Amino acid sequence: MPPTRRDFIATSAAATVAALFARPALARATARRQGAAPVFTPLRRNIGYFTMQGGTIGYMVNSGGVAVVDAQFPEPAKVFIAGLAERSANRPVDVLINTHHHGDHTGGNVSFRGVARKVVAQAKAAEDIHNPPGAQPPADQLYPDTTFTDAWSADVGDERIAAKFYGRAHTSGDIAVTFERANVVHMGDLLFNRRHPVVDRAAGATLRGWVRVLQGVANDHSSDTLFICGHANTNLPVVASHADVGEFRDYIGAVLAFVESQVKAGHSRAEVMAMRDPLKGFENYGRFGAEGSREMLTCAYEELTTGT
Repeated sequence: MPPTRRDFIATSAAATVAALFARPALARATARRQGAAPVFTPLRRNIGYFTMQGGTIGYMVNSGGVAVVDAQFPEPAKVFIAGLAERSANRPVDVLINTHHHGDHTGGNVSFRGVARKVVAQAKAAEDIHNPPGAQPPADQLYPDTTFTDAWSADVGDERIAAKFYGRAHTSGDIAVTFERANVVHMGDLLFNRRHPVVDRAAGATLRGWVRVLQGVANDHSSDTLFICGHANTNLPVVASHADVGEFRDYIGAVLAFVESQVKAGHSRAEVMAMRDPLKGFENYGRFGAEGSREMLTCAYEELTTGT
């Protein structure tokens, strides 16, 4: 039986991830979610999100402009661009913003060549798109042409878009992208909905920093802000509330506290890595030992024992 288009996209995406990430666990964790039919979901005030294969794409189409946040992989990006063109009357994308460098968020940049007028990323993320830590650079890519250190903003049509770097967290170049008038924030992989997050230690991840970043995001936004997550657990939405941001912050803090208690009790790295039971109070994140969770324990152990 010949492969379907969905099979082709899934296979292509997996190959792209493997090429962009030298670490197999990271590749599996980034590729496994949202490998379904393409779905455009409107949120509020001309902002919506797209799910298919890889990190969630955010989009805005209003009478004065078009903006996109993240790009998934090349093939899903082409599907997204075609659907976006139907919604924007074939207008170009005024700005494509990358929340960080991972291939399931930037691999599709190349599909925006000739479509996006500008590609924006935080300076460290842009550096890592050119030279991914621990992996080979992509064979073909549309790289950011506009970079910033701490903050960037622009008016696109009647919407004000602001990107902010809060510090090291999931990587050393993650940003939150706020559609200010709509009060919607695309968090990239700074926010996972009830699942163990990807923790890219080779790219500068820090759990203690992640806790501080999430608190900073919470402080900067209101109780009715909508947050677009990079990924979500099975059958859970990729849109979260202000309370969910605090819950994810508390989960990361609880992992750090657990590992710290194990280290103080004299347990070895191997004993910490043998953790399988879910954390008390955070059972909906699942058991440890699955993909993604070991990287969390590793990062926590290294931070607590080396101080970095």
